Amino acid sequence: MNTIINRMQDSTPKFFKILRTIGVSLVAVSAAVFASPAHLPNIVTDIAGYLAVAGSVMGAVSQTAVLNEEE
Repeated sequence: MNTIINRMQDSTPKFFKILRTIGVSLVAVSAAVFASPAHLPNIVTDIAGYLAVAGSVMGAVSQTAVLNEEE
């Protein structure tokens, strides 16, 4: 467990920082769709659910990537 915590606290490469930002944006868009007061078709809410899952996984995986400068 300490290894995972240490990886999340290490520096992240620039590419994965961009991916993490995209993931957070996807989650924000899906949250906005879910919070909208208008009745939306089921396909739109299904896609928003998939975007939420994809964005959260993208953010979590991107956060655990570390910059290894020794190699």
